[in-house]
Formats: sequence, C-alpha cells, structure tokens
Amino acid sequence: MTKLNDLTALGQAIWLDYIQRSFLASGEMQTLIDRGVRGMTSNPSIFEKAITGSSDYDADLESLISSGLSVEEIYEALAIDDIQNAADLLLPVFEISSGADGYVSLEVNPNLAHDTEGTFIDAVRLWQAVDRPNLMIKIPATEAGIPAIQRAIGAGININVTLIFSRERYADVIEAYQSGLEGRLAAGQSIDHVASVASFFISRLDTKIDQSLMNSLDRNPDLGEDVKPLLGQAAVANAKLAYQQFLSEFSGSRFEELSTRGAQVQRPLWASTSTKNPAYSDILYVQELIGPRTVNTVPQDTLDAFLDHGDVRVTIDEDLNRARQSIDALDNFGISLSRATQELETEGVNAFAKSFSSLLDSIAAKKRSF
Repeated sequence: MTKLNDLTALGQAIWLDYIQRSFLASGEMQTLIDRGVRGMTSNPSIFEKAITGSSDYDADLESLISSGLSVEEIYEALAIDDIQNAADLLLPVFEISSGADGYVSLEVNPNLAHDTEGTFIDAVRLWQAVDRPNLMIKIPATEAGIPAIQRAIGAGININVTLIFSRERYADVIEAYQSGLEGRLAAGQSIDHVASVASFFISRLDTKIDQSLMNSLDRNPDLGEDVKPLLGQAAVANAKLAYQQFLSEFSGSRFEELSTRGAQVQRPLWASTSTKNPAYSDILYVQELIGPRTVNTVPQDTLDAFLDHGDVRVTIDEDLNRARQSIDALDNFGISLSRATQELETEGVNAFAKSFSSLLDSIAAKKRSF
C-alpha cells in the first residue's frame, strides 16, 4: 500500500499531469499505476515539451513528414498515438473502478477557445479519432466553451472542463454538465457512461493575488501586518469554497434525479498544483485539498514530494471560515477576485495557444530539415 492507495480510500484520485512516449513505453507509467496513480492529463504545453524536447518522436516525425501530412496533422498523429497508448495502460483502472477513473485527457485545438461550434466539432472529431472509452476531451471553460461542453456531454463524450478559475464560472460548468445529461435523457439516450471532471486551476491564483497584495504593501508599508497573513491563501481558499459549491449542487433534487438514471458526479479536479513560490510548501496544493470525490492532477516532482512527506487526511473542509475571511479580505486592498480570475482565464487560453503555435513551428522546422 502507498499513500496513493490511502488517498483513493479517502475518495481522492491522483492523476499524473504529464505525457511522453518514452515514459509510456519504458514501463514508468505502469509502475505509477501499480503504485496508485489513477489517470493522466495532457495539454499543449506538455506536448510541446515532450515532442520538441526529446528524440522520442523523431522516427515517427520523419515517417509522417514523408507521407505528406500537414504540420497540424503530424502533431495530431503523434498526440493521438500517445493518448491511445496511455488509455490502454489505464484501461484496467477504468474497468475496475466502473468508469470512475482510468482516464487520459486530450485538449481541443486551443485556438478554438472562443469558438463554440469549432470547439464542439473538434471535440467530436478527436473523440472519434482516439476511439477509447476512457478518453476525456478537454474543453476550456470560456464563455464560448460552456455551450460546447453542454453539447459534448449531450453527445455522450467524456469531458475534462479545463481552465476554471472562478466560482462563478464553475457554476456555469456544473449547469452545462447537468443540462447536457438532461438533454441526453430527453433524447432517449443513456447517461450512465458519460464522465466529466471540472478542472479548477490553483497555484496561478496565488501568484496573481500575492503580487497584488505585495503591490499594496509597497504603496503602504504600514499594511504589513494585514497583508502578510493573506499571502498564499487565496488559491486554497477559493478551491475549498468551490468544493462546498460542488457538495451543494450535487446533493440536490435535480442531480438526484439524474443519479437514479446512472449519472456520475462531475468531480472537482485540482489542476496547476505544483508550487510556484519556493517560500511555500512544495505540496501545499495537494496537502490542503484532500477530500472525497475529488481528483488532483500533479506533475512528477509534486507527486514524489507528496509520497515523501505528505499527510493523508481529509483537509478540504478544514478552516472554511478562514477561507471565507481570506477571500473577503481582498476587497480591503482593492483587489477584485473576479477581475483576477478573468485575467487568469485569458492568460491561460493565450499560454496554451502560444505553446500550440510553438509546437507547430517546431514541427514545421523539422519538416523543412528532413
């Protein structure tokens, strides 16, 4: 038994936020699955590092380039192959957990983040191309992404809703999921195989709020005693309050009706959980967010750190009053959480689009060199 098994017993699944061909082929991923990792996520930034930062893909790149495929088609061929292999490794987890875990995620084209129809079409296309029951298609929780999420759920596609920063947008995500299931039922289709997670991004919020707090302190050094206790608090506080939102929305009569027809809860997934500030614990965003019916997706370093010195206990419902007070106190310094989370959404969309563009540019450069 490992700490990962202990977390599973408490109701939290650990997914790995990483993918690379040699990691899958070498048996390293299988070793982590054997130790208790229950899923895997990818994004454009992860694929950019994997494909451009290693020689794992060179042979396939040369073959795909010689076949006359476009740069984007080459990327998709490489990514889909990795995703299929990861899904096959995780299939036993999917089967043993009756479809609760064992998923691997693949993101729609990040350039479609503000295109509802394009996002839905891309989600359907990738879902069909990968052709694995334990695939999740990642769709960002932008304003345009929300209706695409509802349509995709209604089409029976497993969805990992990504880039959620605010509890207001999280409410939209929950609505899209439940409405998608209801629409599917109204069409006479089953819902017992449709899965979804709602990926709340954590560490980036502390980075942004801490900077705003330090700016306030620079303007008025006398605020030190008021500002310092709030540093490194916003992200965990926001997530803990979001979890209370989850408990409320998935315990009411509306979801109870869906549950009787086989619906799964849409679990909160804590994403971006590596610690950015070296002054904070390297397992802060794992240790403080342990709770039933949740997922935490972690990079390898954070996973290793938690296995080394993490404490397995339910923490998600601790210090809720302090969480509320920490969020409310931001107003005292003129910090708008709503504005901060909107900025983070924009920055997140742009960062993934930039990584995707950089990846395609790298493949194009390789194509020219062959």
